[in-house]
Order: sequence, then structure tokens, then C-alpha cells
Amino acid sequence: MILRRTLACLLLASLSLAAQAQGYPNRPIRLVVPFPAGGATDLLARAVSQKLGAQLGQTIVVDNKAGAGGSLGSQEAAKAAPDGYTLLLATSSTHAIGPHLNPKLGYKVEEDFTPVAHVANAANVVLVTPSLPVKDIKELIALAKLRPGQLNYASSGNGTIVHLSSEAFKSQAGLFITHIPYRGTALAIPDLVAGNTQLLIDSIVSGMPHVKDGRLRALAVTGKTRSALAPELPTVSESGLPGYESVTWFGVYAPKGLPPAVVARLNGELNTALQSAEVRERLAKLGAEAASGTPAQFAALVKADGERWGRLIRERKITLEQ
Repeated sequence: MILRRTLACLLLASLSLAAQAQGYPNRPIRLVVPFPAGGATDLLARAVSQKLGAQLGQTIVVDNKAGAGGSLGSQEAAKAAPDGYTLLLATSSTHAIGPHLNPKLGYKVEEDFTPVAHVANAANVVLVTPSLPVKDIKELIALAKLRPGQLNYASSGNGTIVHLSSEAFKSQAGLFITHIPYRGTALAIPDLVAGNTQLLIDSIVSGMPHVKDGRLRALAVTGKTRSALAPELPTVSESGLPGYESVTWFGVYAPKGLPPAVVARLNGELNTALQSAEVRERLAKLGAEAASGTPAQFAALVKADGERWGRLIRERKITLEQ
């Protein structure tokens, strides 16, 4: 009798989840963006959510919950009901880097979230001050080895993807270059132009305008392949440091426990949206390339990325207070 009751309860629960998925969505969906409005992550979220909402037949409300490097919004999303009506647009910073920098983050990626879809990747560009006598990555590495400790690189702050990308470059090339952190790369640009710092790895979208007006020099992009926004630039890997790659990924998560049928529906609709010319064009203007794949593939990517950055953080003894 106990076994029959248990099986009956499981059957009812299964039917309830199936019914929920079949009628999903029947009201607006909230997409939490853990960064300020107007930034790259916010603009990317709005580009994708507009198309996704049209496909689902429901409004997707972008809700900016900025603070603590993206952890505040991520915490809020993790605590929401796993019903498909609260989603999170996560990034490398919130789910691959943050867990290794902040032991008091307030959430655990695998325990508190359900992976839904890999949305996009964004590579950066290696910029140098025009007064630096280098024209490619090989020459930059050679000069840095000739002048150990005499060159400075700027970053958007301790523990950011810009900081870690630069440290990965230094580590792989065996260089000694001093780190100068700023509160965002926009504040670092004037010093780079003036020659007070010599190197910066920045977003292609925000960095290339300074290259085009002659204020800075671009050496390479950090992705696995060349960027459509700057096709003339080689990758770091092909121009002097084989195997180097650093990209920021963006992806959608839901709270842990989201029914598999809802996960599958969202994943399929997101993949469809990301294949549209409209969305791909809008992402390209933000320096991002649309992605695709299954939830399992997305989870594997995040895990591998987290392990990679975790190793670097431990090896280079990187902290938020540096």
C-alpha cells in the first residue's frame, strides 16, 4: 500500500510538471541581469529577450539587479521559484570566476542553478599605447622580456575578466608586467593613450574606436578565431602565443529544479532566436558572437571555464583586494 501511494504521488507530480510545461509560459517572464542598465550584458540581454519573447508569445521583462560584481542579482535569481518565470543572464564573471574569488558568494553554480542555454561569446582586443615600439604579439613579448617589470598593464579592476585575461597572457608567455587596476576600462584609456600604462585588453566595441582615430594601436584579438568586427586583426594564438584564448561567455540559467520539459522548451526557443539574422547582427554590434547547444553542453563549458580560471587564480594568488 505504501509503495502504491508513493508511486501514485510520483505519477501525480510528473503529470503536474508535464501540465506546467505544456501551458508554459502563460504570463510575463523576468530575466535578471546582474549588471547595470546600458552596459554590454544589459544590451545583449535585451537583444535576445525581445526575439525570445516574440517566439514564446509573452513579454520578457529585463530586470537589472546590479552590485557586487554580479553576485547580488545572481543570488536573487537562485532563490526564485523554479517555475520558468525567473531566469538569469549569467556571465563568465558570475559563474566561472566569482566562485573562485569570493568564498562568501552566496550561491553555488551546480547546486543552485539549472543551466538552460549558452547565448554568446565575446572576445577582447589587445591594445597598446602608440609610443610602444611593437606592432604584433611577438614583438610585445620580446620587448616585455627585454624590460622585465618596466611595462604596466591596465585592467578594469581586480578579479575582472580583463585582469585574468592579462594574467593568463603573462603566465603563458612568461612575462613580468605590472598590474594597474582601474574602476573600469573607460577610466584606463586616457592613461594608456598618454603612455602612463602600456597595455590593455579591452572590449572590441569600446577599444577599436580609439584605434581607428589613431589614439591606440591594436595588436590582436583574444578569441579562438578572428572577429568580424576587426577581421584585419590576427588572434593572439596565431600571432605569437599559440593556444592562448580568452573570451567572455553569456548564458541563461534558471533556479535549481526547473522541470526538464521547461528547460527543453527554453533551450530550443533560445537556440532558434540566436540563429536569426536580426539577433546575430545585434550581437555582432556588441562585439559578441551568437552561440548554441544543449543545456548539458553549456554546463560542461562553464565547468571547464571555471576550472581554468580557478587554476590561474590559485597559481597567480589573485584576490579581490590586490
